[in-house]
Amino acid sequence: MALLIDGYNLLYASGFLGRRRGPGGLARARSALLNFLSATLSPAQVRRTTVVFDSRQAPLGGVSSATHRGIRVRFAVGFAEADDLIEVLIREDSAPRRLTVVSSDHRLQRAARRRRAVAVDSEDWLARLERRAWRKQNVAAVPETPRDRVLTEGEIQAWLKHFGVDIDEVAEVGDSPDKSAETDCDPFPPGYGDDLVHED
Repeated sequence: MALLIDGYNLLYASGFLGRRRGPGGLARARSALLNFLSATLSPAQVRRTTVVFDSRQAPLGGVSSATHRGIRVRFAVGFAEADDLIEVLIREDSAPRRLTVVSSDHRLQRAARRRRAVAVDSEDWLARLERRAWRKQNVAAVPETPRDRVLTEGEIQAWLKHFGVDIDEVAEVGDSPDKSAETDCDPFPPGYGDDLVHED
């Protein structure tokens, strides 16, 4: 599924921008967001992602498009704002039902729904992406153990010792025949439950 992202809308939702911007702050925040997306999205998603920014503080020379770690980046050069370019991209998409538009802007959400594309609030989409990044990071930290691996004798002894099981007792119980299987005995003592039976 292709992703079309309202860049500054997602940037403000992400917190990468911060309160103090200073010279070059917007460009640094933009790069931080793009780095996060390229690291968190799958390689297939990265190839199908377009992030659109307003033309303010676009790279020198008025570049209208670029690639950042596999993500297509568009600057709304020649448009009043990024929303205008995003609407054009939604309208021109050849498979809008397989398009997800990430923006909290209601105008863009309506434009997406008109073409049967999926519209998602930036905050909601970002929260899902962060959860996926957290899971990915934590699963990667746990080494995978083969399910069919047989414990060695030393490992078995170590686990028995860890749980305080006397190895000699385990051997004796395992070697002795099952006495209960030889006798057919009633597990309840004589008279058990007689007080529950009332005769009329």
